[in-house]
Amino acid sequence: MRRSRLLLGGLMVMLGGMAVSADARADDMAEIRALHAEMRRLEAKVEQLESRHGMTHGSQHVLAGHTLRSGGHASSGGGTSGGSTMGQITAMPDLSRLTIGGPTLSDDAQAQAAAENTMTESIVPAQPKLDLDSSSPLAITQTGVDSLPPIFRIGGVSVRLGGFIDFSNIYRSKNLTSGPATSWGSFPYANSPNAHTGEYRPSAQLTRLSVLLQGSPTKDETLSGYIETDFGGAAGTANSYQTNSYTPRIRQAYMTYSNTKWGFHVLAGQAWSLTTGYTQGLLSRHEQLPPVVDNNQIPGIVFTRVPQIRFIKDFGRKWWLGLSLEAPQVAYAANGGSHAMLTGASDDTIASSGTTLLYSNAGSGMLNPNAKYSMDVAPDIVLKGALDTKPAHYEIYGLARWFKDMAQAPNGPIRERVSFAGGVGGDVTVHVIPRYLQFTGNVLAGEGIGRYGPGMLPDATFKANGTPAPIPEIIGSMGLIGHPTPNLLVYLYGGVESAGRRTYNANGYQYGYGVNDLALSSCNVEQISGGSCDAQTHTLADLTVGGWWHVLQGGYGAVMSGVQYTYLRKLAYKGGDGASPTTGGNTIYVTFRYLPFQ
Repeated sequence: MRRSRLLLGGLMVMLGGMAVSADARADDMAEIRALHAEMRRLEAKVEQLESRHGMTHGSQHVLAGHTLRSGGHASSGGGTSGGSTMGQITAMPDLSRLTIGGPTLSDDAQAQAAAENTMTESIVPAQPKLDLDSSSPLAITQTGVDSLPPIFRIGGVSVRLGGFIDFSNIYRSKNLTSGPATSWGSFPYANSPNAHTGEYRPSAQLTRLSVLLQGSPTKDETLSGYIETDFGGAAGTANSYQTNSYTPRIRQAYMTYSNTKWGFHVLAGQAWSLTTGYTQGLLSRHEQLPPVVDNNQIPGIVFTRVPQIRFIKDFGRKWWLGLSLEAPQVAYAANGGSHAMLTGASDDTIASSGTTLLYSNAGSGMLNPNAKYSMDVAPDIVLKGALDTKPAHYEIYGLARWFKDMAQAPNGPIRERVSFAGGVGGDVTVHVIPRYLQFTGNVLAGEGIGRYGPGMLPDATFKANGTPAPIPEIIGSMGLIGHPTPNLLVYLYGGVESAGRRTYNANGYQYGYGVNDLALSSCNVEQISGGSCDAQTHTLADLTVGGWWHVLQGGYGAVMSGVQYTYLRKLAYKGGDGASPTTGGNTIYVTFRYLPFQ
């Protein structure tokens, strides 16, 4: 303890007596901030040792004519703290020590909480440098709040703020009438006039804010709460005429409990699905998200962001096992044509058998009354294992789902029909050239998994008796992320989502998804009024290239600029008339972000 006090006093003497020229002040500020952070850590250590030995918390420590109060700054005897003179560097106000009510949580406890979420033992500097070395930099893909110091504390809970102001300029070669989340499966065929004109959509909706709350009941336990929001909501009154009145929405809102002694972790709330890949481990805010701008990612990435409860066990921070129970929804195929799967009546009826179905309802209460919600019987279940090694991170998992509807044959009783669906998947992140080049890949294959891809291919269709029929599907992508310089990140991704057939024959026609006897030649006939096209999507494929430039960094925050180009190809199942409708399109993003907390 005496050595800690001597070191702390020595550091204060160095800072108090350091004289530098005005021209050198800017160069020394980073080192000074690092020294401030080290002082706070040592100060907290002194408090911890005093508390352990029954000494008074907040006592004065006197060394070499300087007085230091635990939780405060040093001041020279008789001097005025906070004053400044020409050529003299003085301590800056320490807002991270601001406390509202209750005892202050020690910096050691804060370091423990940060280590639980960042899996590092390093001390967080007062103004951390924006890190672009990762294959999924948190400041780009999420908000990077874990790397930031507490703004203030409420009792024993630290409060960290994160986020950025985003302005994106979006150009698409075909008019989707879509905001900054591209509806990848909606690129129109030639029969639509929207296939012959582009769109330009500037938007600030991707502006994002986050709050991280953390407390440590014991040295082994950490409680945290995380809230992340953007302005991606569109209420019924939202429009773009005079004011773009788009609404805040929940991206993530969850609580976690972690016990490092047991290697046990729990998450409850809305977060990225456990099917999403991770850069390391299986803890939240370590997801392997591509550093793209589009809010709907790119085709081939596996993800949802839904309410869930998750249990994680780590074995020496190398082997990981996770189980997640996640909120289900089912996307049923909407079939068209002269012999459609469903008649389209208010109570949908299977055209081939006359069986009446009920498989979704409009929302009520706090759900959207203009949206349809599937009838769910159980949560989606994800079981995942992961391995961390120095050169790579590996994952393998299984997904289980259940689909339910109510069916009634003509003049028959109402029957509940339930079908099982699911798949298997894997993810890998390889550090090809550490800090300079990473490779990522992911795949999910199975039945009824369309909801887990950004292209939103359907999960299921129906059998003749009304039983849900999960559609075979595969989702996958590969990417390269490079770091030519510390301030530049570039990426290249390719992805695919493909749906298989699920059909049956009746009354001389095919029914279901992937049928090959539809008349589809009209899909390629240009009509200003928009002719009919009943094509069923077989495959979505994309190629994406882009990059981020870290423009500025300082006490004022950070400024970044990004450019992204995506080419999409959409292919439909071949029709009975020999027509094979295809379409494609280009999307370009030019984005500017200000990150005030970085």
